[in-house]
Amino acid sequence: MSNELLDIDPIDLQFPFELKKQISSSLYLANKTDDYVAFKVKTTNPKKYCVRPNTGVVLPRSSSEVLVTMQAQKEAPADMQCKDKFLLQCVVASPGATAKEVTPEMFSKEAGHRVEETKLRVVYVDPPQPPSPVREGSEEGSSPRASVSDSANVSDFTTAPRFRVDRLEPQENSSEARALITRLTEEKNSALQLNKKLQEELEQLKRESKRSQSGGGIPFMYVLLVGLIGLILGYIMTRT
Repeated sequence: MSNELLDIDPIDLQFPFELKKQISSSLYLANKTDDYVAFKVKTTNPKKYCVRPNTGVVLPRSSSEVLVTMQAQKEAPADMQCKDKFLLQCVVASPGATAKEVTPEMFSKEAGHRVEETKLRVVYVDPPQPPSPVREGSEEGSSPRASVSDSANVSDFTTAPRFRVDRLEPQENSSEARALITRLTEEKNSALQLNKKLQEELEQLKRESKRSQSGGGIPFMYVLLVGLIGLILGYIMTRT
């Protein structure tokens, strides 16, 4: 489907319907002119759909993609028919225009602007199925299509909301974990201080031993302190 400014593909927004699941469908807009073309997407059911972007500018002789996301549905419609519709409005914009410069007044016919409008319907299709090991010879029929009502007024459409992304905040450490880390840190610091004190006493004992030792033997206190330091170092290594 096309108008004087844009080629629009596809002509229907097809959603492979599944309960309790968000479903997206892409809409491609091709600018076939040498002008900058501004567009806006509206829908009859803005609470059900999110559109990204819902307004924008298509550069001359280029194309843009519009992603339409249907919110997760709790119930399937009767006969898989959908009455929702979309309205794509487009208008020639000033050269070099950007998406931020697109305003609602640009699409006002009362202000004398020439606005091209294209109505799109929503069609539910069956979700893709895994390939069957045995292909059937019969040809599958086409999916049912909702009837198009061209009598819908422009006032029935509302600008589609932009796509929203929820942020996931990192969880804080529990109070128990913080308390355990604090206690282990304090125990480590105490053990290090004790080790430092014992090292100082050992050095002093060595100096005294050198002055008083006559037979070349190792004093009992020296051996005891060395063993104690070894135990403390082993304790520190297991806690850290």
